Amino acid sequence: MKAQLISSSVGAVVLPVLTYFYGSGDAVVASMVALLFFICMDWLSGIRAAKKDNTYASKYGIDGVFRTFFLLLLPAGGHLLDAVMRSPGVIYGMMVAGLLYHIIQSMTANAVRAGWADWMPVAVLDWILKWVGSELEKKMQRAESRKVGEQ
Repeated sequence: MKAQLISSSVGAVVLPVLTYFYGSGDAVVASMVALLFFICMDWLSGIRAAKKDNTYASKYGIDGVFRTFFLLLLPAGGHLLDAVMRSPGVIYGMMVAGLLYHIIQSMTANAVRAGWADWMPVAVLDWILKWVGSELEKKMQRAESRKVGEQ
């Protein structure tokens, strides 16, 4: 009974805070779950790659925790900017897309360094990265063209 009360209390505080910082809806939940999933995959592949090529250093790993926390706050900042500018999740979406692009790229490089390329669909991951990169570039160009037209 006490554990249920504690978990309910924590949920009652944490969920509204997360909703305030990241927004609500299925797209937000799915994008943050995807981000967390690929961060975990990047960490796993990075640890194995560092162990394999003897570059493992706990200081770098500890810095990685802070770096990851910082990266997870970027979409929250994007959502807050969207709220200020009353835009429908544009900045949030760009932050998440950019982070996913970077993290999947890092995960793929780490997995190749770890020697897992034979078991990975590297061609598919490369295609996804190219698609996301070109899609991100198109969105940035559209956003810039709208900004120029507003002046």
